[in-house]
Amino acid sequence: MSAQVLTLEGERQTLSDETVEEIRAIFRGAVLTADDVGYDEARIIQNAMLDRRPGLIVRCTGTADVVDAVKMATERNLLVAVRGGGHSIAGSCTADDALMIDLSVMRGVWVDPERRRVRVAGGATWGDVDRETQLHGLAVPGGVVSTTGVAGLTLGGGIGWLHRKYGLACDALRAADVVTVRGDIVRCSASEHEDLFWALRGGGGNFGVVVSFEFEAYPLGPVVWNGMVVYPIDAAAEVLPRWRDWTSTVPDEVTSRAMFWTLPAVPPFPPSVHNRDVFMMAALYAGDPDEGRRACRELGEFGRPLADMSQALSYRTAQSALDPLFPKGELQSYWKSVYLDRLDEETTGFVVRVGQDRPSPKTLVHAPLMGGAMSRVGATETAFGDRGARYILSLDGNWLDPADNDVNIRWVRDAYHEAVTLRAASGTYLNFGGDADLDDDDRVRAWGRNVERLRQVKRSYDPENRLRLNPNIPPAEN
Repeated sequence: MSAQVLTLEGERQTLSDETVEEIRAIFRGAVLTADDVGYDEARIIQNAMLDRRPGLIVRCTGTADVVDAVKMATERNLLVAVRGGGHSIAGSCTADDALMIDLSVMRGVWVDPERRRVRVAGGATWGDVDRETQLHGLAVPGGVVSTTGVAGLTLGGGIGWLHRKYGLACDALRAADVVTVRGDIVRCSASEHEDLFWALRGGGGNFGVVVSFEFEAYPLGPVVWNGMVVYPIDAAAEVLPRWRDWTSTVPDEVTSRAMFWTLPAVPPFPPSVHNRDVFMMAALYAGDPDEGRRACRELGEFGRPLADMSQALSYRTAQSALDPLFPKGELQSYWKSVYLDRLDEETTGFVVRVGQDRPSPKTLVHAPLMGGAMSRVGATETAFGDRGARYILSLDGNWLDPADNDVNIRWVRDAYHEAVTLRAASGTYLNFGGDADLDDDDRVRAWGRNVERLRQVKRSYDPENRLRLNPNIPPAEN
């Protein structure tokens, strides 16, 4: 019943049985210690490699619980981890012996179809948002896996299947309700607490606990064209340059990515490609599916495909198609990414080589196409930073056996360090990252010239750096 929790200075603080009971009396949501039923389920996050044991978990049911949890952390000087959807590959949402402020049961979504506004609670997933918005023929730019948390993706930027047509998730953000480290509730938007609103759009969870997001939604669906064509992995050197040339001609409605993978023996993949190493291309057309069929026709003409699974699908089905391949708490994961300004001969050769050299069949090497609407937002308009890169190369190391951790992590790190030396390399996307600990060079790669402004905002809202379990931005010095 008692709990051991860490202070910011790393000292252990014991919460007695009586103290834990007093804490429980404050909250409407469950307060869990390591001895309680439900604790092990509550601490599971996406990345199985990070088997961490928080000292105390507060499962907040609403804003009042979050306010009291934050105040308790400040009063007791506790190390805090904030969990939304629990999808952080770097594990920013959990830590051994920390106080975990868990928003994962706060999953409400409210749609105003006339104003095309969507209010989303801080623990919601993109699947929650898609279900409610598609009822009205609307969508908010999200990610590519529907179990991803809205909070983490948005605060880190938000690349997905709609960023070329409608921008990043953070670009669709119109307002947010934030609980500061002092326990104040702050509403921020383009006209109120503008500095905080700017920082939330790409600056991560450094500035407060976001309990509610308000997004603009856009017309889409219910049916979209979903392109998916599978080629032999040996054909990648021939097919990738053709995909690159095709991506220079497509309209903003097309968002596409090229991927190296070993396809599992599960639907929607046909038996002919089960357990095969492949090079595949996927695309979503954010518009009329018949126009999408025509726009994506060439995907199947770059060589001799093993399978062409392109078809018109409901947007919700397209958004959740990859969910079974990323089961929460089962895969050991370590990811790194780098922006690429172009896919020239040097870069293409490197991408093909690492894609064919993956150490685990679960590892995914993929190159999402950028540009379009997201690239028309200036580098300093949001905290996200420069959007000029044409592609991202993401090295998503995934495997099953913890005994293989060292070899897989080493492979991702070696490939990443080689990638950043390419002449086309220009930055990094932290949502596709495996390390929460950043140095100054990492911050510049992620946020560019926005770093100093972010440090100033951090000093205003979290001067003691209490929210430090994240890709951290230290407060500016006085």
